[in-house]
Amino acid sequence: IARYLSELGHDLILVARRKDKLEELKKELKTNVEIIPMDLIKKENVYKLYEQTKEKNIDILVNNAGFGLFGMTYETDLERELEMIDLNIIAPHILTKLLLKGFVKRDSGYVLNVCSSAGFMAGPRLNTYYATKNYLTKFTMAINEELRHIKSNVRVSALCPGPTSTEFMKVAHGEFSINEATSEYVAKYGIDKLLKGKMIIIPTLKMKLGIFFLRFIPYRLQLVIAYHIQWRKTNKI
Repeated sequence: IARYLSELGHDLILVARRKDKLEELKKELKTNVEIIPMDLIKKENVYKLYEQTKEKNIDILVNNAGFGLFGMTYETDLERELEMIDLNIIAPHILTKLLLKGFVKRDSGYVLNVCSSAGFMAGPRLNTYYATKNYLTKFTMAINEELRHIKSNVRVSALCPGPTSTEFMKVAHGEFSINEATSEYVAKYGIDKLLKGKMIIIPTLKMKLGIFFLRFIPYRLQLVIAYHIQWRKTNKI
C-alpha cells in the first residue's frame, strides 16, 4: 500500500513496530517519507500517534495493522487475544474517529480500513480474528452511510481481501489452503477503489462470488465450512 501510494505521488507517514523494516521501505520510496516506530497494541501509543501527526494535513488514513491466532477458543492464549482486539479493533477505531472529525469539518479525506473476507462470517478455530474483522467491517459500513446522509465528500471504505501473500500466516501459525492473491494486487485494487469511493472492496472474483453466495447458505453450514477451512490451514483436528 505504501509503495503504491508513493507511486501515485503521496508523501507518507509510515507506522509499524519494526524500525529496520520501516527504514528499508523508506529507502525505496520516491516521495517524502516519515517513519514512526510504534506498537499500536498499546492504546496510549495510538493517542500519541494522533497527537504527533494531527497538524500534518493528512488526506488518507490506512488502518492496516492486525494479526490472527489459530486454535480452539478454550485453548488459545487470552492475553494474546486481548492484544489482538486492541490492535485489530481499538487502534483503528480511535484513529478513524479522531481523524474523521477533521475530515468531515473540511469535507475531504479518505479512510481505508483493511478488514477481511472473514468480516462476513463467524470463524471457528480463528474465532477472535473473525470477530474483530466483523467489527471493523460493520463499523466502516455504518460510517459510510452516515457520511452519505450528510452528503459528505469524505470516503470511508473497507478492504476485504481473501488469502493474501503477507506475514499473516507466519504470525498466526497456519497456512492458506487456497491460492493467495499478491499483496501488490490487493494494495493497488484497494487504493484505486477507495479513491473512487467504493464502500466494500473485495479484490478477487473468487472472494466476490464466495461472499455473495454466503447469503444463501444457512449459518450452521457456514460454520461447518469455516471450521473445515481453518482446520486445513493448521492440519489439526
